[in-house]
Amino acid sequence: MEQTEHTLQGASCLVIGYGRIGALLAHKLHALDAAVTVSARSPRDFARIEADGMRALDTRSLAGRLGAFQLIFNTVPAPVLGAAELSSLSAGCLVIDLASLPGGISADAKLPAGCRLLHALSLPGRVAPLSAARAIHDTVLTILQEESIL
Repeated sequence: MEQTEHTLQGASCLVIGYGRIGALLAHKLHALDAAVTVSARSPRDFARIEADGMRALDTRSLAGRLGAFQLIFNTVPAPVLGAAELSSLSAGCLVIDLASLPGGISADAKLPAGCRLLHALSLPGRVAPLSAARAIHDTVLTILQEESIL
């Protein structure tokens, strides 16, 4: 909120990605009474997002659809926001990239005038390395168990 001129209450927010970080962030924003839309790729995620009282958007079709958002949070660690997607941002939009490296903003993409980008890439590993390591461990263990390797 220090980076905006408004509170989160009623703010139109887009969370890109519905993995561990994206889902947690979306639920926290929703609890703070933000108008939350979450982009994902799977019908299963669309159903979960909508069941939780938020709007769903397909990550593969973001171009031309970002003008309605005041805050955009990316959690996808691959370029999902390029020139085509960013060109429709409205003035004053704040984009916060929370993904792991390399982040989700294409290197050659430029934000329209009046928009800002905050890079907070790989934040958990930089500020809470033990918690980040535990999360990676748990994820790898779950994958190995699901694949019947362990």
